[in-house]
Amino acid sequence: MTVRTRFAPSPTGMLHIGGARTALFSWLYARHHGGQFVLRIEDTDRERSTDEATQVILDGLKWLGLDWDGEPVFQAARQAEHVLAVEQLLEEGHAYRCYCSKEELDEMREAQRAAGEKPMYDGRCRHRSDRPADAPFVVRFRSPDEGETVVHDLVLGDVSFPNAELDDLILLRSDGTPTYNLAVVADDAAMAITHVVRGSDHLNNTPRQIQLYQALGLPIPQFAHIPLIHGPDGAKMSKRHGSVAITEYREQGYLPEAVNNYLARLGWSHGDEEVFSREQMIELFELEQVGKAAARFDQQKLDWLNAHWLREADAAAIVDEVARLLAVDTAAGPDLAAVIPALQERSKNLVELAEGARFFYVAPTSYQEQAVKKNFRDTSWPLLESFISAIEAMEDYSGAAVHAQIQSICEAEGVNMGKLAQPVRILVSGGPVSPPIDLTLDLLGKDETLARLRAGIAALKG
Repeated sequence: MTVRTRFAPSPTGMLHIGGARTALFSWLYARHHGGQFVLRIEDTDRERSTDEATQVILDGLKWLGLDWDGEPVFQAARQAEHVLAVEQLLEEGHAYRCYCSKEELDEMREAQRAAGEKPMYDGRCRHRSDRPADAPFVVRFRSPDEGETVVHDLVLGDVSFPNAELDDLILLRSDGTPTYNLAVVADDAAMAITHVVRGSDHLNNTPRQIQLYQALGLPIPQFAHIPLIHGPDGAKMSKRHGSVAITEYREQGYLPEAVNNYLARLGWSHGDEEVFSREQMIELFELEQVGKAAARFDQQKLDWLNAHWLREADAAAIVDEVARLLAVDTAAGPDLAAVIPALQERSKNLVELAEGARFFYVAPTSYQEQAVKKNFRDTSWPLLESFISAIEAMEDYSGAAVHAQIQSICEAEGVNMGKLAQPVRILVSGGPVSPPIDLTLDLLGKDETLARLRAGIAALKG
């Protein structure tokens, strides 16, 4: 058997962190078993489904590197097949037409509540004879009245549902459109899905879907319901916890390697290890290792993992993304791939790294006031003039030569190197923080360094 998993998001909103984790687990399971991972866009809610949300889903999966096999399937295009499945159920006595009006259903539920019963459809149209001509109707599934339906779940174990508590769900609405439970069964069967990986909020749908598989004579896939993600306070994940579209993490400077690593650890574990490459996750991942308890989102751990993967990243692999976030012309400055390594150790994310690189391409027009007050004295100007003269005289300009000149001037004047190096840093970068001064000036080059030193002295000395 070829393992086939799927990710089936609804394009009625953005792809959030919970959906991205479901996609990752489905993808990892398929790749671990040498199987296939397919994508289905469940766009049957035409009023709420948007092209924008569909594109965000596609962009998010591509950014995470969760490649799918074949072309995406759009559920709305399969409506004719859904209707055929309903017709089969009607023909074989597993479904029936329900003519109950909204008012009649409301009265039924109100009476059930008054009697202290659970409000649910009582099956009154199963044998109804008074079927008015041309009256609107829905099609309902005839759920078994006795026994129980057991979900054999790869994460949660066996979960039993008494059939008496499962009322006759609607399969086809009065406008002829299929409902979720019918469409998902028909589509998963048509796509030969062997393993359905989804959030535990779908667990209550599963016994109904199992009954539909049985009634249609279709093979039942294996199910794995993943516990939900909660915020640090234990409440359901929301925007206040940082639940944003997965593409927003890209804009915030996170690496896909870090986000995938973090998402994998939200519920799945392998010993006490925290850091996993994509290849390691594929090799090790099993659904049986996913915990049953809700995972808690931890922003600090995500940041820690991102800093780790940023330090490990090859500069050439992230140069385009840094350039995109930097959003300035880098052609006239140093090679961005040479600047990146100077900033990787000190950056938590690509936004920080891009901001740290900005001064290499945009000369400062102002200087951090507090840094100027702290580091500039009357004695600073002669040191800077000596340094400028030394650079002008250099035939072989390099970071090592610059370092030697700073050291030589400071030794001659009997001051520590910071008395010159820090004013130089402020003049060329605009602030008190940059990569090591010799590396910074090496990257800027002789002409740009001299131009910035002179401009800065003119601006500050007046």
